[in-house]
Amino acid sequence: MLGRFLEVSVHAPDPLESLRFYERLGFTQASVGDTWSHPYAVVTDGRLFIGLHGYEFPSPSLTFVQPDLMANLERIEGLGVELAFRKLGADVFNEAGFTDPNRQMIAMLEARTYSPPQRRSHETSRLGWFEEFALPAEDLEGSARWWEQLGFVAAETGEEPWPRVGLTSDSLNVGLVGGGNLRSPALVFREPDMTERIRGLAGAGIEFSRGLPRALDPRENALLVAPEGTPLLLMTG
Repeated sequence: MLGRFLEVSVHAPDPLESLRFYERLGFTQASVGDTWSHPYAVVTDGRLFIGLHGYEFPSPSLTFVQPDLMANLERIEGLGVELAFRKLGADVFNEAGFTDPNRQMIAMLEARTYSPPQRRSHETSRLGWFEEFALPAEDLEGSARWWEQLGFVAAETGEEPWPRVGLTSDSLNVGLVGGGNLRSPALVFREPDMTERIRGLAGAGIEFSRGLPRALDPRENALLVAPEGTPLLLMTG
């Protein structure tokens, strides 16, 4: 219903600064089109795509490409979902957006806005395997049902290191995290050798945040915060 996952769209006041940060972590820049009039860059590890936008909007946004946008918006509204914005017409780039029960913005575009680089999904970055977009949720079961009606599948549940429901789709995994363990959405990377990766990043001069969630052991996990404020959770496992 949502279409193909395009990117995690974030407001980057200085897209060039954010771009350099992600390139230090092993991300590759994609070639963007002229869809947007504002400064815009895209970085990828082969699996995750992050859109760095030089204008303000509800950030981060999960952005999907849905060529049959009008028909799918009707289906979504039929579920009782209220659109937060709608830009449709012959003289505009068609897009629309709405929020989930946790106020997470979800956007749908009629077409792609960049060309993916020649990078395979298994190559990863210095952070390792991108596992999921972690989203704080007040009501795990209710939020899971909401996402399932949009085509996601609740694939797993657990209590360690925090209450969680893992949702999967063919192009993006979303992890609903309960218990107030996350203050904001985060990008989660997970590897068995993450402690070694963390040491390597620290040795290269990468600075980590002190805001690691209390449920995570700082000896095995770490938190990076990108210049635009995106949390990157590095977890062992």
